[in-house]
Amino acid sequence: MDQLKEIGREALSIVMEPTSRNTASAIAAAAHVAAACDPDATLLVLPSDHVIANEVAFRQAVDIATPLAHDGHIVTFGIVPSEPRTGFGYIRCGAVLSKELGAYRVDTFIEKPDAESAEFLIRAGDAFWNSGMFVLKAKTYLDELQRWAPAIANAARDAFIAAHSDDNGVTLDAKSLESCPNLSIDHAVLEKSDRVSVVTIDDLGWNDIGSWSALGELSPCDEQGNVAIGDIFHESVSGTYIRASHRMVAAVGVTDLVIVETADAVLVAGKNSAQDVKSIVERLKADGRKESITHTRVNRPWGSYESIADGPRFQVKRIVVAPGGQLSLQLHHHRAEHWIVVKGTAHVVNGDQDLLLTENESTYIPVGTLHRLANPGKLPLELIEVQSGPYLGEDDIVRLEDRYGRVPAG
Repeated sequence: MDQLKEIGREALSIVMEPTSRNTASAIAAAAHVAAACDPDATLLVLPSDHVIANEVAFRQAVDIATPLAHDGHIVTFGIVPSEPRTGFGYIRCGAVLSKELGAYRVDTFIEKPDAESAEFLIRAGDAFWNSGMFVLKAKTYLDELQRWAPAIANAARDAFIAAHSDDNGVTLDAKSLESCPNLSIDHAVLEKSDRVSVVTIDDLGWNDIGSWSALGELSPCDEQGNVAIGDIFHESVSGTYIRASHRMVAAVGVTDLVIVETADAVLVAGKNSAQDVKSIVERLKADGRKESITHTRVNRPWGSYESIADGPRFQVKRIVVAPGGQLSLQLHHHRAEHWIVVKGTAHVVNGDQDLLLTENESTYIPVGTLHRLANPGKLPLELIEVQSGPYLGEDDIVRLEDRYGRVPAG
């Protein structure tokens, strides 16, 4: 338990790489970290893709929810609906806890309804948009998870116990998470538990940015209703959201589209279909496409790397090492590497060489050579890495020493 308390105190973030298992297990991991520090810890759980314009109203709602959570409730927030949205889930209220404060027992959770059902819910007057935000005691949630979804509870507990911590936070044990059912907190606990309540909020200025079209609604637009972000050229275009991250995007003679360009893919969708992008993601997963699980930029405890170009027998990456960051002492059986420093100072171990490289200097690392890269400076280190060889997979890394606990025991 003392070790778990230390992990909890050091936690700046929780990393669930490379295996993600939805909100039920993610919140369980956070609850374990919090409970290790304080058995009576209370959590405020917030999705990362929501907009809240009225912070005062939200703080007031949290103040109402917190005593309920202390009494053992799992408290969610219901947003007073302004229209019958089919892209949101709904909550129907049950017994009154405090009419003055807008607090109720939850009667039913309703999945995203069709248009007719959404209109019926609005007319009924006792249904609210399900915000997906919660206030709960760590112990309450872990107890209810153990009661209603023990497989998730046990896997999350094992992943936390076997976790390792470093300056970036807590990295959960991937092997334990692989056995964890992929369920949301709604399906795992909320729809079954009798300890769930809702605090209703009006005039919150809330929006669940669940699609690119929803993001477009919050962005300034031109006279034709277009949102253009990045290097964009358009002609005879209306009602369209266009976002370019890495190159120029041109659009001609289109209406009501979402066009998003990123480093690894381009999305073109009708605005009315923007929420259906997940079906494409599922097809990518089924086909084993790397775009469904890996971004071109990958974060690591020491910094990040980004794929720039690749082809048969070669790959080019941009590597950024944070000040004080250090990669593992490692070697590769199938590839050679060429490192070129473009910014900062690199401390390099290359076989029997101990080098200090600065801007425009480089080193070549032959196949099988023991090597390590570190940033001894106070500014980020940036370099270009050119890999060449018959196999360039990330699993061709043999680590001998690693400050982040990634050397296999044995």
